[in-house]
Amino acid sequence: MTFQLAPSILSADFAHLARDIAAAEAAGADLIHVDVMDGHFVPNITIGPPVVKALKRVATRPLDVHLMVQHPDAYLKAFAEAGADMLSVHIEVLPHLHRTLEAIRALGIKAGVVLNPSTPVSALEEVASELDYVLLMSVNPGFGGQKFIPSTLDKIRRTRALLDRAGSHAPIEVDGGVDASNIRAIVEAGAGMVVAGQAVFGGGHPADAIAALRAAAQ
Repeated sequence: MTFQLAPSILSADFAHLARDIAAAEAAGADLIHVDVMDGHFVPNITIGPPVVKALKRVATRPLDVHLMVQHPDAYLKAFAEAGADMLSVHIEVLPHLHRTLEAIRALGIKAGVVLNPSTPVSALEEVASELDYVLLMSVNPGFGGQKFIPSTLDKIRRTRALLDRAGSHAPIEVDGGVDASNIRAIVEAGAGMVVAGQAVFGGGHPADAIAALRAAAQ
């Protein structure tokens, strides 16, 4: 099964991000997932554009930046200029989502929409044809190392059906609680991109962890 693996640096060693990113890329990472949290939309604070700019100097894979922030419109340009190749924004905080997606694409990068576990798939109905990708949260956002919510598998299938009806080939990304025990089911349900944090960096051997994830997916 073909899918892109996006290790999340939220679970990496923040004192050695360049080392951990290099290890993940050498092991076959397709994207580098960057979780941006503001302490308002989610109960945690992580990193901002200066760190993304630093990551861009060392990463050779696209930077997949996930904005878990209350006012994403205020930061789109800053993250694009810092080196984000993809920006995903939460539908829950955007009353003018279509405008935001247009603004992201005008910056020359891919635009994605994120749905929290309790947000229905139907919320995508009016923008389905405008998306470069959809990110489904399979945990409640804010912290790494949480347990995968099983109902996400059906949500992946329903999201794929909605996108197909709209004539969209946008891939579905899944983030939260992914490990060797569930990655096959996630990909089989229709995920084209899979985020893994603790499963990649938690054991200290990203190369072995990525190999194990890919083997489990097959």
